[in-house]
Amino acid sequence: MIAITIDKLVKKFGEAVALNGISLRIEPGELFFLLGPSGCGKTTLLRNIAGFYIPDEGRILFGDEDVTALPPHKRNTGMMFQSYALWPHMTVAKNVAFGLEERRVPKAEIRQRVQAALESVQMGPYAERKIAQLSGGQQQRVALARALVIRPRCVLLDEPLSNLDARLRLEMRSEIRRVCKENGLTAIYVTHDQKEALSISDRMAVLEGGRIAQIGTPEQVYRRPKTRVVADFIGETNFLNGKIQSLDGAKALVETNEGLFEGCLGDPEWKPSVGDSVSLSIRPESWSLRSSPAPMNSVKGRIGESVYLGEVAQYRLQASAHDLKVFELNPHISARGQGQEFFAIASVDDVVVLKP
Repeated sequence: MIAITIDKLVKKFGEAVALNGISLRIEPGELFFLLGPSGCGKTTLLRNIAGFYIPDEGRILFGDEDVTALPPHKRNTGMMFQSYALWPHMTVAKNVAFGLEERRVPKAEIRQRVQAALESVQMGPYAERKIAQLSGGQQQRVALARALVIRPRCVLLDEPLSNLDARLRLEMRSEIRRVCKENGLTAIYVTHDQKEALSISDRMAVLEGGRIAQIGTPEQVYRRPKTRVVADFIGETNFLNGKIQSLDGAKALVETNEGLFEGCLGDPEWKPSVGDSVSLSIRPESWSLRSSPAPMNSVKGRIGESVYLGEVAQYRLQASAHDLKVFELNPHISARGQGQEFFAIASVDDVVVLKP
């Protein structure tokens, strides 16, 4: 296991700045996700770590070794691509053995390591099959085995599940985490799928415009987004605009068009003042629907559209100034008829105060 340190990394393509002073540290054995909207720089950062791009400024360290200028084959990283990049004319075993053959590993050792890698991803019985005979999920496992068999210092995954259907994506999420943890791998995983990142990452970095908007655990990023962009990208949310009426440490009282709200500052380093304009972020599942109002954090509205999904019902609550998304777990849908009037109420901990 190694730590990976990114120090003030800058990458330009002509006049366009793809990475603008990125700094972060990925701990040994950590499953770390890079995510953000298209064009934010996440794939560019991964390709710099892999050695496919050389940065214009900054350093990349694997442990204490500066690998910034090393070519990919000298970094000893395992790479999984979106397309899998498997050889269709080769058997499963030959695909997995390819990297070892290029490194001139003895044949007996290749056989042993290939079999062990295939067993670790539950593909041992398929060693002699051709790639075309495998399902998408099985091809994914072969690509993972090929990345593992070289015994890499870290494994880099570039949207590896995007070509799978929803059921297989769920299955392979936990499989990738299991394999990385059992092999003690430091892993960096690029995705646009927020559920993927929330469900299996140890920590994540959300990128915006070539910079890091926020780093944290899934719970930290989801529950306490630091910016409006992060709140909007990770999951669904409701935004209410207002002005700060008073401050008490990390909490603020905010006047909005829907009434008075008390919430927590998303960025603990931000020092707003009374009278400042702010945005409130309130997740749809944070509301509870009641028949009577609360003194604060309460919005009156009528049920508009509703969607029943079994374990959750999704409502559009038509308030005086906004339409709000409200999710109700374990719903009794017949009790929430269209046009019925309710008060949506949120707790202080579920109201996040952000810069506008």
